[in-house]
Amino acid sequence: MNTESFAIRHIGVREEDLKKMLEIVGVESLDELIEQAIPSDILLKENLNLPEALSEPEFLNLIEALSKKNRIFKSYIGLGYHESMTPSVIKRNILENPGWYTAYTPYQAEIAQGRLEALLNFQTVVTDLTGMEIANASLLDESTAAAEAMTMLFDVRSRQQKKHNVLKFFVSEEVLPQTLSLLETRSAPLNIELVIGDHQEFDLTPDYFGALLQYPGKYGQVHDYSGFVKKAQDNDIKVAVAADILSLVMLTPPGEWGVDVVVGTTQRFGIPLGYGGPHAAFFATKEAYKRHIPGRIIGLTRDTDGNPALRMALQTREQHIKRDKATSNICTAQVLLAVMAGMYAVYHGPKGLMNIAHRIHKYTKTIAQSISAYGFEQLNDVYFDTIQFKVDNLNAIRAIAESRGINFNYIDHETISIALNEAFTEKDIHPLVDCFAESKAQDHDVRIMEHEGQVIPAELVRKGTFLTHETFNSYHSETELMRYIKKLERKDLALNHSMISLGSCTMKLNAASEMLPLSWANWGNIHPYAPIDQAEGYHVVIKELEEQLNIITGFAATSLQPNSGAQGEYAGLMTIRAYHRSRGEEHRNICIIPASAHGTNPASAVMAGMQVVVTKTDEKGNIDVIDLEEKVNQYTDNLAALMVTYPSTHGVFESSIRYITKLIHDNGGQVYMDGANMNAQVGLTNPAAIGADVCHLNLHKTFAIPHGGGGPGVGPICVAEQLKPFLPSNPIIKTGGEKAITAISAAPWGSALACLISYGYIKMLGARGLTDATKIAILNANYIKERLHGSYEVLYAGENGRAAHEMIIDCRPFKEHGIEVTDIAKRLMDYGFHAPTVSFPVAGTMMIEPTESEGLAELDRFCDAMISIKKEIDEVSIDNPNNVLKNAPHTLAMVTSDDWNFTYSRKKAAFPLDYVAENKFWPSVRRTDEAFGDRNLICTCPAIEEYAEV
Repeated sequence: MNTESFAIRHIGVREEDLKKMLEIVGVESLDELIEQAIPSDILLKENLNLPEALSEPEFLNLIEALSKKNRIFKSYIGLGYHESMTPSVIKRNILENPGWYTAYTPYQAEIAQGRLEALLNFQTVVTDLTGMEIANASLLDESTAAAEAMTMLFDVRSRQQKKHNVLKFFVSEEVLPQTLSLLETRSAPLNIELVIGDHQEFDLTPDYFGALLQYPGKYGQVHDYSGFVKKAQDNDIKVAVAADILSLVMLTPPGEWGVDVVVGTTQRFGIPLGYGGPHAAFFATKEAYKRHIPGRIIGLTRDTDGNPALRMALQTREQHIKRDKATSNICTAQVLLAVMAGMYAVYHGPKGLMNIAHRIHKYTKTIAQSISAYGFEQLNDVYFDTIQFKVDNLNAIRAIAESRGINFNYIDHETISIALNEAFTEKDIHPLVDCFAESKAQDHDVRIMEHEGQVIPAELVRKGTFLTHETFNSYHSETELMRYIKKLERKDLALNHSMISLGSCTMKLNAASEMLPLSWANWGNIHPYAPIDQAEGYHVVIKELEEQLNIITGFAATSLQPNSGAQGEYAGLMTIRAYHRSRGEEHRNICIIPASAHGTNPASAVMAGMQVVVTKTDEKGNIDVIDLEEKVNQYTDNLAALMVTYPSTHGVFESSIRYITKLIHDNGGQVYMDGANMNAQVGLTNPAAIGADVCHLNLHKTFAIPHGGGGPGVGPICVAEQLKPFLPSNPIIKTGGEKAITAISAAPWGSALACLISYGYIKMLGARGLTDATKIAILNANYIKERLHGSYEVLYAGENGRAAHEMIIDCRPFKEHGIEVTDIAKRLMDYGFHAPTVSFPVAGTMMIEPTESEGLAELDRFCDAMISIKKEIDEVSIDNPNNVLKNAPHTLAMVTSDDWNFTYSRKKAAFPLDYVAENKFWPSVRRTDEAFGDRNLICTCPAIEEYAEV
């Protein structure tokens, strides 16, 4: 065995097991299986043109050397990003812990109570600090959250406003530039007219549906917006505020003014800068909007025994239900980062947060006073941590600052802003002030002048308490927090316990060598708007990763900016929109989407200003080509795009794909390929080979970024030559093409820190390893398909009877026993497994995807569990609902109770197969009551009496 090969560590199937698996599948070789699964006209004829694979030590040496090319400056740039201090107990026990970063989105609540509690903490922090009634479990970044606020308020316009087609949205000139750029992107397809101005002078009239304010402003000024909000309310205009969460420890919460939405980022709560992300945004609003809020909400409900239990409330998989009528296409969050931010608040508590905020504010006043003493005009009269100065020698100040490793924000040729942060200490005062003193040719006896007065007026000072729940007042020592984190971790089933075979989600190994660099300061402490020459290491990684993805997809260019698959979908469609408009074909607005597509597809198309036309699927689960032809002919003059998932959401390589893409091109459209199933393509075929023009890639699926319990995600887009000019830009640092669309996410390169993982994945696997990984993913799926044959019917297969990397098993026939697919999902927990994807894309089914990381032993354990469950189904009488499936999952409390009123044994309930006893995972609650939780929504840390009511 080649111990230097990363591939043998990543790919689970051993050479000695391959023969047995091939025999079960019924082929002589792996290549024979691939030829049967993938149509010959799209199989690649040559290997990927990538460098030879690196060993893990070689990669770690490379990534360390690249990190040293980054230059770490003291960053006072601000603009929504600040250096923060990640407590070591959180870094070690969450960020670096696979028990947290390898978990899946908590759709199966009974085995996700730990993450759900951590997210409930996050929601409580947000609602308490913003003064709002309800918050979601995070969004992608502040600018995205602000754009979601705009579109939500647009959606909830009053009946009177909709009658008069009110389309204007006011944006304060104080709003962050990256947010304004993203608002421009989002507003254009929806025909929303943005009006940018000074909120103090602007006259709001009833032809506006909403407004966005920044608190504090982009350069630090703190405004009293209460009068503006009152005037807006008088005109039936909704108001959103983008707020700095740390400032809200000291400042009046916007909720007290009666605003409708408060958004922002929690990056300041212990999350590394990471050259732009990933970071967890927040979105808080009024309970009246709970059915419109984007993303996910965690709520309290009860389980079968009436005990408190947490679960995702109201909008679980909203896009798959509402599709083109969904509030948003955002179906992901930044869970891992939200968990960290919530734990930061738990660790410090209200007193600790007050200490941090007051310390930063005190230092800011000192800096303001000291620099002003040298004759510089300080422009902010009310501020928290950011001040700006009028200067007549900016270039001199900049040269001195950069020579000392300091970055300021240079607003224009005569204005500088300085944003302080948690990492700022007393020893940093002198070198900062000296940059200004020396520029005046003063002696170096720098005068530090403390400011003892108040700069925040009484009406803007926060009054009243926050974070009063015991969770935020109990775990302030490392021992206490470490144990609390561990207690929650034990309630969650993650990839470090067993295979998570989620179809379409590709829960593969997130290798330690890929993850380690994320904790290194030279990667974590770079501001996204730092001068590019300070981030040379990042730019080597970015350039190489873009080139790697170009080669893998067969396309001409890549943008790493989108922060999730849903954002990638939207970005891809917006480049198509820009392409058509550049050719004078603005009228092309029809987007054809197969009925089997991901629910985010139609939602993304509507957000991009397109009209969705749905085509049928045939009895084999493929696109109904005849229906597609009819739709194309019907809409040929206005056809903009086809959105297609390949291999299909049904787990099949459709043989007509080349004909389908040519049909679209012949009628003037472009082809968008959803990259959710790219794990079945890499090295064997690619989007260019099937005839697509743009695809997004889920780096958190195919390219090994961990799901983190529901985020971080990265969803870059790769495009053909004709779409390259339209790749998205950024208003502060130029990115994208010559005719770039405006921003898709806040940072120039999105979640750049997380991209190190995919870079490592590709570098260590190399061309052969990537291709072998794809082959084994397809083998593993077909092995499960054959092993389950006779117990479960696979709904769809290719023309040769083969699955792609995933398959759908039909659980609908078990209804005659009174058994639903949900019962099977819950029973799998008793066997130590997370359920496959349930009831998507077909209700009453399970979609199974094993990935290449699982070996034969784990595949067999899963198959044994599924076959055992089928036998249990056969034993069930429809007249006896008191059975092992309907009562699943079985908790430790149930099994050890003095009362056992079931017709089966405790052993059968908890230890149905011998292997379970060796590594038992206990669900912490019984089956949750979804309807009760929606009717009685509690989405912040509840008081003891509220638990009692549940």
